[in-house]
Amino acid sequence: MNIQIFGTNKDNDTKKALRFFKERGIKPHFRDLREKGLAKGELENIARKIPLEELIDTEGKQYKKRGMAYMKFDIEEELLEDPLLLKMPIVRNRKEVTVGYAPEIWKKWTEQK
Repeated sequence: MNIQIFGTNKDNDTKKALRFFKERGIKPHFRDLREKGLAKGELENIARKIPLEELIDTEGKQYKKRGMAYMKFDIEEELLEDPLLLKMPIVRNRKEVTVGYAPEIWKKWTEQK
């Protein structure tokens, strides 16, 4: 399996995702979004499965801190510029993608390996 997890070490759902795969003997590739954001191509690949509108965390601290509820903006541009606006974790398994804590889907992935 080629699992990639995008999130932060401080995000509880990201921690749960890492633990989920570790408990099943799968070592995911983890990218801490505080250190390095998504490349444009990565975001485009993810957006093929999940619309950009569903990737931005409108309930998150960063969104509120920046007052984005009162702004007009290009979602793709903002997500590339500030990856902490993303809902976390983003978990990729080849061409499949989930956003948020989704153990029922990950379980199906692990059963197919």
